[in-house]
Amino acid sequence: MNVLIIDDDPFALTLLSQQLNELGVRGVQTCDSADMALNRLADPDERFDALFCDLNMPGMDGIEFLRHLARSDYCGGLVLISGEDQRILDTVGRLASARALKLWGALHKPFGLDALKAVLDSALTNSGETRASAQRALYPADALLQAIDDGQLVNHYQPKVEFATASVVGVETLVRWKHPADGLVFPDQFIGTAEAHGLIDRLTHAVLSRALCDAAHWNGLGQTMRVAVNVSMDNLVALDFPDEVARAAHIAGVPISQLVLEVTESQLMRDPLALLDIVARLRLKRIGLSIDDFGTGFSSLAQLRDIPFDELKLDRSFVHGAGTSTSMVAILRANLGMARQLGLRTVAEGVETRADWDCLRQLGCDIAQGYFIARPMPAERLPEWLDAWGIRRLELVS
Repeated sequence: MNVLIIDDDPFALTLLSQQLNELGVRGVQTCDSADMALNRLADPDERFDALFCDLNMPGMDGIEFLRHLARSDYCGGLVLISGEDQRILDTVGRLASARALKLWGALHKPFGLDALKAVLDSALTNSGETRASAQRALYPADALLQAIDDGQLVNHYQPKVEFATASVVGVETLVRWKHPADGLVFPDQFIGTAEAHGLIDRLTHAVLSRALCDAAHWNGLGQTMRVAVNVSMDNLVALDFPDEVARAAHIAGVPISQLVLEVTESQLMRDPLALLDIVARLRLKRIGLSIDDFGTGFSSLAQLRDIPFDELKLDRSFVHGAGTSTSMVAILRANLGMARQLGLRTVAEGVETRADWDCLRQLGCDIAQGYFIARPMPAERLPEWLDAWGIRRLELVS
């Protein structure tokens, strides 16, 4: 991995170079100004897999550098380093992500070897999926329709565990497209197509039916869990949707109370009255309702007031790395307190490290989900994983 460090402090350049070498990173080079770094990046003979950039530098500062970096179509990783206030670092991190830069993490000076290693480990863990997704183009509607009809959509499941006991309480269903030519295609490549071309109901029905069949199989093995399925706002416009969901659960032989529908409002609701009609009937049927990615998009306090959710799912942008951010901890504490007052179960999405786990557990969150526990897996692998988790969980609650 070729790395370029950009910092006006010679001592900081030397120290970080040594730390990266200790972690086995070779090909480390340095620049003492953002202007020099841009010149090197413009050289076609130079290629860097990652940049470590300080924010407060004379001349061109780190924020201005990010603006130029985004315009240069740089596609490697980016790690921000600074001694400034953590909230400034968090803000610049969000700015980098919004500019479509691949933010690997942010390190507050002074930082130790463990913090640097955690950033690199997380980046390398996620890079395979990121590269695979980036290499694929969006698929046309007719190809997606054919895939649904041919049964090419498959479900993977990511476990959810209680913070208090580390017991497995459920799974989230995550659809994949087993493409005959491109391999496993992730949903960000085809969900938008489904919503734009009126295929979301067909897709949701296929995912839901498969998830309920898998739940029935696990029930038969004595492994009863809540099964969450994502639904689009476009699903919540048909007044017979609650009846269709109940019918699917009946056919599969799964108690309907085992089912949770995770609702992400990625667009403004088109028919608020129909939505309230549908979600109220879903809850009457004892189907769980989770507000997904809370704190992002169009999710708001008004939704918690108007819609009978029984679960609040905290977005990973407020979870991963919370242990090192006082502002994130404050936001989490406020949201968790509000959820408790409203009687809502809370799920932290994006628990990727032991530090994330310890932080959310201490704050009193109910359920954890993320790579620290398990990556999404095919249905047939779940029983084996459950056996292995039975041993590991003892470490987390001891």
